[in-house]
Amino acid sequence: MSIKKQFVKTKPVCKVTFSVEAKQAASASVVGDFNGWNLAEGVLSKLKNGTFKATFDLNKDASYEFKYVVDGQFVNEPDADSFRWNDFAGAENSVLSI
Repeated sequence: MSIKKQFVKTKPVCKVTFSVEAKQAASASVVGDFNGWNLAEGVLSKLKNGTFKATFDLNKDASYEFKYVVDGQFVNEPDADSFRWNDFAGAENSVLSI
């Protein structure tokens, strides 16, 4: 799993690429504050090597809680900027700081 950030100088956004290695999985999404925790808005595309990947434009100067959903199971990003306890989920969420 990994996150790549590419800042856009001409816009107040950052292109964030989320990738999850899940060769046996049928589907993967990233859900979080930036997309209303909506699976349909965070669908990751499966590549030939078994990695799921997608890039999203996120507003700069913000912090977002998020998780991956791999075949219906919530998974944190081990390389997240930090982690934050979420009472609603009863677990820690990954945090992305831009």
